[in-house]
Amino acid sequence: MAKKAPAASSYPSAGRKAPAISAPGSNGKTVKLSDFKGKIVVLYFYPKDNTSGCTTQACGFRDAHTRLKRAGIVVLGVSPDSIASHEKFIDKFDLPFILLADEDHKVCEAYGVWQQKSMYGRKYMGVMRTTFIIDQAGKIAHVFEKVKPAGHEEEVLAWIKENL
Repeated sequence: MAKKAPAASSYPSAGRKAPAISAPGSNGKTVKLSDFKGKIVVLYFYPKDNTSGCTTQACGFRDAHTRLKRAGIVVLGVSPDSIASHEKFIDKFDLPFILLADEDHKVCEAYGVWQQKSMYGRKYMGVMRTTFIIDQAGKIAHVFEKVKPAGHEEEVLAWIKENL
């Protein structure tokens, strides 16, 4: 029997402690959210490497990386793709941040982004494009739902500048 999709309201809400994560990273290490305590983390979930929207979003964060890094912000991308897929994606687009392989969907499920989707009448489970801003204390400061890939990095930077 198919697993029931969580409702959109299952996203952890702002002000709550961010769910702990541990996943293989494109840096060759197991990455934990706790590794970045004291820093602002942009944790963004995307459906698939090398697709148009996901490439647009990743390249936006790449192009803003110097400004993000200067502000003490760490970017982590998460998708169900493998490390091998992430490495090809990183090499092809010169991405300067860590991508996490969530092949078992545990990180996506912890953040409520593994949901039922529908395309051309076919229902399937997939990643809802969502970004979480996690503050220096490890709490969720903001959740961007139903993210539009183009210009998202500017939206994230503006929100952090105004609120953190």
